[in-house]
Amino acid sequence: MRIKNDVEKEDYKILIVDDEQGIIDSLTIFLNKYHCTGMTNPIEAIELLKKEHFDLLILDFLMTPIHGDKVVEEIRSFNKNLYILLLTGHKDLAPPLETIKKLDIQGYCEKSDKFDQILLLIESGLKSVEQLRIIEDINEKLADAYSSLKEAYTGTIETLRLAVDAKDSYTAGHSDRVAYYSKLIGMKLNLSDEDLETLYDGALFHDIGKIGIPDSVLKKVTPLSDDEYHDIQNHPSIGVHILLPAKIFNDLIPIVNYHHERYDGKGYPAKLAGEDIPYLARIVSVADAFDAMTSDRSYRPRFTLIKALSELENGKGTQFDPDIVDAFLIVMKESRSQIERDLDIHFDMRKVDQDLYT
Repeated sequence: MRIKNDVEKEDYKILIVDDEQGIIDSLTIFLNKYHCTGMTNPIEAIELLKKEHFDLLILDFLMTPIHGDKVVEEIRSFNKNLYILLLTGHKDLAPPLETIKKLDIQGYCEKSDKFDQILLLIESGLKSVEQLRIIEDINEKLADAYSSLKEAYTGTIETLRLAVDAKDSYTAGHSDRVAYYSKLIGMKLNLSDEDLETLYDGALFHDIGKIGIPDSVLKKVTPLSDDEYHDIQNHPSIGVHILLPAKIFNDLIPIVNYHHERYDGKGYPAKLAGEDIPYLARIVSVADAFDAMTSDRSYRPRFTLIKALSELENGKGTQFDPDIVDAFLIVMKESRSQIERDLDIHFDMRKVDQDLYT
């Protein structure tokens, strides 16, 4: 039996673990095309595998102080991908098939004076390792391509988002502040890092659809007509239409589409109520409302901090999720000074209605 001659010795690393040094020496001779390491102590072999990379493990089953199945069980606790070929010199004492499957042992062979079958299994195993390398390389290249595509598309969307801010000087920086507040709320609610990232990005792009709303409507200082208000209500759907072609933004779409829903079901566009509203959209709704109230608009001056917090409190259970409002009130109480520094703003603290802040 011959191993492929075009495989260089340094291409693959094989670890041979057997309590018979003669078996290790014989296999090492037959496998001289590869870089082989032999060990007679299975405990030391486990520790070596924690420190070094090997492509294939040839493992004896009956050893001391632990058998091969226990060795594999320990290895699988920290290495799921290592290709393992299990050998036994005692057929009657071999592990059951269920154990071999459970431990994801890829190959099994009985020892004999002839190494043909073992070498065939080793060659087959290394072919599998080679295929895995190819797959990993392809996945890495795809990941790089995906990252580049996402970066390019994100840059395009970011340009649109900044264009929205540029349409109206009164709302400049609004999306950045909403994203900032949303993340603070999410952290207070102990969201996962993945959800926090989705929340932040969704908040950044929540108003992207306003790029399709006429300036005459966005900047109007007098009350909107029914048709104009209908135009405003279309901006979530426009935002979804912008993001939908790129699957990389699928997780942001519920935020963009539903951040104007109300907890009592009287919002838009779908009139969702309560917990039917996506959770992250409910968070952005509170952050969005707060920043709108504490910013100057073409049709009214900004609210004081106390009045804005009072409005959030009054909207619990009707416009807003009560738990999210409570979390934001705590955030403002604990971190107002830091928020003012981070955003380079100063909240008007004049007392209006009740003093919720203190």
